[in-house]
Amino acid sequence: MHSTGLIDLQVNGYAGVDFNDTALTADALDHALETMLRAGVTACLPTLITAAKADLANRLHALDEAVANSRLGPLMVPGFHLEGPFLNPAPGYAGCHPVPAIIPPEPATLDRLTLGLRRPVLLLTLAPERPGALPLIRHARAAGIAVAMGHTAADTEATEQAARAGVTLSTHLGNALPQPQPKFLNPLMAQLAEDALYASFIADFIHIPPHALKVLIRARQPHRCILVTDATAAAAAPPGLYRFAGMDIEHAADGSVRVPGTATLAGSALCLDQAVRNVTAAGFADARTALAMASQHPAAVLATALAHHGIRLPDSEVAWTGSLHPETVTLGALKIRAR
Repeated sequence: MHSTGLIDLQVNGYAGVDFNDTALTADALDHALETMLRAGVTACLPTLITAAKADLANRLHALDEAVANSRLGPLMVPGFHLEGPFLNPAPGYAGCHPVPAIIPPEPATLDRLTLGLRRPVLLLTLAPERPGALPLIRHARAAGIAVAMGHTAADTEATEQAARAGVTLSTHLGNALPQPQPKFLNPLMAQLAEDALYASFIADFIHIPPHALKVLIRARQPHRCILVTDATAAAAAPPGLYRFAGMDIEHAADGSVRVPGTATLAGSALCLDQAVRNVTAAGFADARTALAMASQHPAAVLATALAHHGIRLPDSEVAWTGSLHPETVTLGALKIRAR
């Protein structure tokens, strides 16, 4: 079986490398990207999470510099995903994002953060219920940034307003929600009811139990579902302690990644090809549909933003074994054997 290359819209790090590290080098980035390439990923949005404005700007520029000077970055990294700092700071919604650094939505802040980048921010995740969010959504869309909602307490009305303003995606739907929630009047139901939204899912069966993911995919419908990893430096790496955006995280033997000593998830150790295998093995989608969730569907979410910036993803193809492991990966003129 063949598919176009996989696209990961949310990846914080990989193979021992933290993309949120201001000391990130081109060589370290190439190591992470080459490891991702062997998992069938031919394009990704390195994702930076909430930090103080000065720190976040420094991390963005360090990442941008590493991409520009790397071998694979110009091929595999069309731009970046900014997850925060315009999120909901309430307990449970913030997840592992540092609450003191979460700030109100403001177009001028986004402009200052992205000023001077060689690669653009292509995706912004925010909480649309916060005052000032709707003008920021419209501003971001006009600047060629796709906008997602996540770490959000948005009710049905706020979700509908966000979609009208230009939000097209739910980031890691089902996660970053405090418990308990009202049975029907909750952000999960509000987003599932909004037909204009795609939804991304972390299909490691840790962030969302299998039975719940089955229901969520059915409710959102497979043609509007996207597989992401939310990977950290722990992905494609053994259990142990890693760094993520200035904090320690622990990759446990069960595959989870958490803030040490707590139940708080801090990204994942998931690889995108494994997410495809998980979804197919569980019977939630056939192989072609699962591959589309990790390739064609994320490409559709990015299409308008890429066109705005005149970016065209290189031609790509992955040859898959019968067990859905990558066999060969082609990216432009580059072809590698993954196995």
